[in-house]
Amino acid sequence: MGKKNGERRKVFIYNVCDHAECWKEVRAQAVSYTTGVPAMIGAKMMVSGQWQGNGVFNMEQLDPDPFMQALNRYGLPWEIREG
Repeated sequence: MGKKNGERRKVFIYNVCDHAECWKEVRAQAVSYTTGVPAMIGAKMMVSGQWQGNGVFNMEQLDPDPFMQALNRYGLPWEIREG
């Protein structure tokens, strides 16, 4: 929830992971997949230098676009819902 152009806005980024498909692909529960894949992406981005800086960061402080693109690429597609 926040404001954009002075108007209140509520936006939800929804993961559309199919639990049955996840089980077929990796033989793990979707919660394992949805926990591990984002951590792997973040680590990969740090090692590659896409995310960098001195000190400790919350991921919200870093550029989200490459991270969100990688979620799609590594099997965690998402969509935006406004409400």
